Amino acid sequence: MALTGRTALLAALGSLPVGILGPSWTGMLAVNAPLSLAILCDYALAAPVRTLRFTRSGDTSVRLGDGAEVQLTVTNASNRRLRAQLRDAWPPSSWVAGTEQAASRHTVTVPAGERRRVTTTLRPTRRGDRQAERVTVRSYGPLGLAARQGSHRVPWTVRVLPPFTSRKHLPSRLARLRELDGRTSVLIRGQGTEFDSLRDYVPGDDTRSIDWRATARQSTVAVRTWRPERDRHILIVLDTGRTSAGRVGDVPRLDAAMDAALLLTALASRAGDRVGMLAYDRRVRAQVQGRSAGEILPAMVNAFAPLEPELVETDARGLSAAALQGAPRRSLVVLLTSLDAAPIEEGLLPVLPQLTQRHTVLVASVADPHVEQMSRARGNVEAVYDAAAATQAQAQRRRTAEQLQRHGVTVVDATPDKLAPALADAYLALKAAGRL
Repeated sequence: MALTGRTALLAALGSLPVGILGPSWTGMLAVNAPLSLAILCDYALAAPVRTLRFTRSGDTSVRLGDGAEVQLTVTNASNRRLRAQLRDAWPPSSWVAGTEQAASRHTVTVPAGERRRVTTTLRPTRRGDRQAERVTVRSYGPLGLAARQGSHRVPWTVRVLPPFTSRKHLPSRLARLRELDGRTSVLIRGQGTEFDSLRDYVPGDDTRSIDWRATARQSTVAVRTWRPERDRHILIVLDTGRTSAGRVGDVPRLDAAMDAALLLTALASRAGDRVGMLAYDRRVRAQVQGRSAGEILPAMVNAFAPLEPELVETDARGLSAAALQGAPRRSLVVLLTSLDAAPIEEGLLPVLPQLTQRHTVLVASVADPHVEQMSRARGNVEAVYDAAAATQAQAQRRRTAEQLQRHGVTVVDATPDKLAPALADAYLALKAAGRL
């Protein structure tokens, strides 16, 4: 039987999407036919959501801590004016906590057949790829009494890159590098040095540096000078196993290691050395090889962006084999890992001779500044126990470092804010000593 009058109107209203009309409207609509008719007409005049078209543009990468702008273009292909509220949804880590609602919601008005653009500003709080989720649109009628709602998938990815906070140390290390590279030549020839020039002998020079053939051809005594050799190979190995997941201060150990690796990469590439990178735990997680000096740093940053620690024990034998494969000729192998006693003694030390036999090895580790603070604590029984535990942990790290040094390994152990410059200084010291 056909429905007529108020029954038909309520039946039509009952077919509206769930959530358009709340429960408080039910009684009102039952007794107020004019209002019911107005709401039904308002709903009918709202622009359809399904026919809307969306396109994206804007930033595809951003450094952690900076803002990225992503534009969303809304095209209204219908013959009705669009009055809508729009939510551009992204993962929670795309914004600082508490700012998501203001950043992701927009109010738009798009005449029939036209398009409008809105901008969503992201400020990610974690590294990695952030992928856009649904775009939800609520289209209101002219009176604002009823609305249509629907969602669209509009893909877009923003890669959040490491912040490279240690960049501020680069100018001072480059100045020291210029002193090594020709401006301050050395008189003693080392393994990693090459001939630079001849100059006149001055009192105090090492007599072993005298070039007797050149002296015979001129009236003054000539001495050879040497400079650090260029085109050396450096392989940076990141341990991405479970120990890299531990947080030191506000960042994971892996992030602090990445920052140190970026400073070393920038410095070594300026020095004319070739840099490669390997991230490993039980398999290769990321690898960068064969890049030119101008390409290596962007490639390294891009490879680091999606890299996350794996909660597994690192396979030291597999890591050693991968490092040997990645560095076929004599190289400086920089291993960024933990100095915890068990992983070093049971994992790294048995395979270390394979590396030190062919390469110069440097181990860098992130120390926890809180342990240093605990070791100085006094005042009550609990503080004294904390100090004793911290002192014991520090002594264990020193013993582990000494074990590595007895195998000819250079060890850098520093807190997150000091690790990057300390690693750069160790590289410069090896270069100055001709050990690369």
